[in-house]
Amino acid sequence: MDREDKIQELIDRREILDCLLRYTRGVDRMDLDLVRSAFHPHGLDCHGPVTGSAEDFLAWWTPLQDDREATQHFITNQTVEIDGDRAHTETYYLAVMKYKDSDRTQLVAGRYADEFERFDGEWKIAVRVVLPEWGGSIDSSEMATIFDRKHRGSRDKSDPTYERPLRPRPSLGRP
Repeated sequence: MDREDKIQELIDRREILDCLLRYTRGVDRMDLDLVRSAFHPHGLDCHGPVTGSAEDFLAWWTPLQDDREATQHFITNQTVEIDGDRAHTETYYLAVMKYKDSDRTQLVAGRYADEFERFDGEWKIAVRVVLPEWGGSIDSSEMATIFDRKHRGSRDKSDPTYERPLRPRPSLGRP
């Protein structure tokens, strides 16, 4: 592989990672357009309880969010095999979901097995198979006390990360 091919591979890998980050940010911020932007129109999501388009996934998933106060999705280890305008990836994930009015926080970890396609110069998911591997709950009863005096985010576009420019926040005082 010559230098130009290696540079292109690095660009492709970064664009694939950016697509995955759009997906995780979209599900955490309830930004459905951002979730949709990670999939090709013909893309399939095999999530377990539902297999279908991004719209099918969102129709199943969105009502489940009403009782969630906060979520975070982390993606970690990743392998990427690029073959022309197709790429096969395995990406490990950890999803954390804090429930409203509950001392329960759920953890779910597994892998995303994705086939990406580059179409019109854009890498997006063509097929996703979600492979959960473990899960459990943790006690989050101290969360309200710990975060009482901290700046808080939200699961919508009022979250500070959507602000341009980012607005500084006043001090909340010492804990």
